[in-house]
Amino acid sequence: MTLFLNCQNISKSFGTQLLFENLSFGITEHERIGLIGPNGSGKSTLLKILMGDEGSDKGTISIKKGLRIGYVPQSSVFPDISPEKFLENILPKSMPDYEKEVLVQTWLSKLGFIGNEPNAMHLSGGWKKRLSFAKELILEPDLLLLDEPTNHLDLEGILWLEKFLKKEAVSYLLVSHDRYFLQNMVDRVIEINKVYPEGLMSLKGSYAYFLEKKEEFLAGQLQQQQAVASKARKEQAWLRESPKARTTKAQSRIDGAYEVLGNLAAIKERNRVKKTDIDFTATNRETRKLLVAKNISKSFGDKILFKNLDFTLSPGTRMGLMGPNGSGKTTLLRMLKGEVEQEEGTLKRADVLKVVYFDQHRSQLPDHITLRQALSPDGDFVNYNGQMIHVNGWCRRFLFSPDSLEMPIGVLSGGEKARISIAHLMLQPADLLLLDEPTNDLDIATLETLEESLMDFPGAVVLITHDRAMLDRVCNVFLGFGDPENQELYADYDQWQRSQKQGSKQKNKKEEVKPATRAPSKLSYNDKKECDQIEAHIAALEKEVQLKNQELALVGDNASKLQELCKEIGLLENKIEQHYLRLSAFEQKGQGIF
Repeated sequence: MTLFLNCQNISKSFGTQLLFENLSFGITEHERIGLIGPNGSGKSTLLKILMGDEGSDKGTISIKKGLRIGYVPQSSVFPDISPEKFLENILPKSMPDYEKEVLVQTWLSKLGFIGNEPNAMHLSGGWKKRLSFAKELILEPDLLLLDEPTNHLDLEGILWLEKFLKKEAVSYLLVSHDRYFLQNMVDRVIEINKVYPEGLMSLKGSYAYFLEKKEEFLAGQLQQQQAVASKARKEQAWLRESPKARTTKAQSRIDGAYEVLGNLAAIKERNRVKKTDIDFTATNRETRKLLVAKNISKSFGDKILFKNLDFTLSPGTRMGLMGPNGSGKTTLLRMLKGEVEQEEGTLKRADVLKVVYFDQHRSQLPDHITLRQALSPDGDFVNYNGQMIHVNGWCRRFLFSPDSLEMPIGVLSGGEKARISIAHLMLQPADLLLLDEPTNDLDIATLETLEESLMDFPGAVVLITHDRAMLDRVCNVFLGFGDPENQELYADYDQWQRSQKQGSKQKNKKEEVKPATRAPSKLSYNDKKECDQIEAHIAALEKEVQLKNQELALVGDNASKLQELCKEIGLLENKIEQHYLRLSAFEQKGQGIF
């Protein structure tokens, strides 16, 4: 198998903050790798180093000659031009215009663009993410580097992305904290973490397999600590003996004793559990009905978001809001908070209901303020649950060192900034938590701690997130959006997912294959005849792809069947592309270009 690139002993620091040290690993052809690690461990920085956008402090990176690497960052900025024009501008100038147009339209079609989108600058976050993929894939990279590819995508978008990457991207290295996405999309996991002696652990296999082996490794490392500690006690006792007794010993024994003590200190540091201490403050009120919604409705202009919606939020209710972007989930949260009025129906709140709202578009703290100012803006103490806590102790709860309190937050990672937002949230006593995408940028360990805190919270929770693992673990009821006339409640995530698959099947039955656009009329009789045949072939192939996609949705965890179907769909779509290229050539000919 071809080695794409090889890293040897690479290290990187920002000022006094060491991100990683002496990392060594390689990437070979056809690998699909998940890169994970705690916030601030340098995952995004590592991608930039591999791209050549940033240098390492030491170490070497050997890259296969001629290797084409594509990079999709967490977020992208685009100019105020159409997506078509943007993609045409990045293609080689030597490529004929008609070839550019066909190639651009092919990729935009694959990514779901239909031609009526706004200019690239004004696309939503999810559509900017799709355009970022088009920007890289249109140049046919050998290796794709993806930094949090599920950010800005709703659940529907993430499911689309999973299918898309399986068909279109042969080799990639992706950074993600989405545990379901990792399980579905990678065949090797690399974790950057100081719990490992080499600074990372790399294993071939699924994400679930990696977690199993990681647990075994950490358990073994704890046993190793106990064994080394026992040996260290003996060496310490010997070192405490009188100098006269030690003079008869070899110097190598003394050196060995200090080496054992050094090893013990290193193992202890690696085994020290570092978890964010998240615990939301509740009012612990006795009210059984915190909020009751009856027949509430909301629309914007001619668009109905939801209609005749009924539900009750009681202590212990943890409701997940499901549905595509724009279906009204965030609007409902704002309505529950009191920022938006319902058009019909009633919202009955318990007396003096305390509501805390986590906004996905939370205000950005200025980069120049210090971590101290961000965590404790009112002085050296914060009031948490009736107790005054010094900022030194408060910052440790969120895995920050007191030594870093004077550091500007502009140098922090996205996940570290997200922990600051959660710190602010915890200072507010609540009966009802309204959380709009609280998981963005959080590492897996913090996500798991957040889940535990939400499950222990005695009040009610309403949650919007694209993290399927969190939804599955935390929520005990789900409210589905998408059909304005019919918002249903579901008992669990699987029930909602099954309903979506059933709805998708019914939709596919109703859809008819649209005939392809006919070629212009300047063609000869034989040309027109061939165009008609091509259009018929395209219609038949698109119908076949549609049927294969229906099979794909039902295949479950059968990896071999999934791979077989993806391969078949890929071959069919390649045939369709060839037919469209031929049809495009006839269109150009009919317009007098040839």
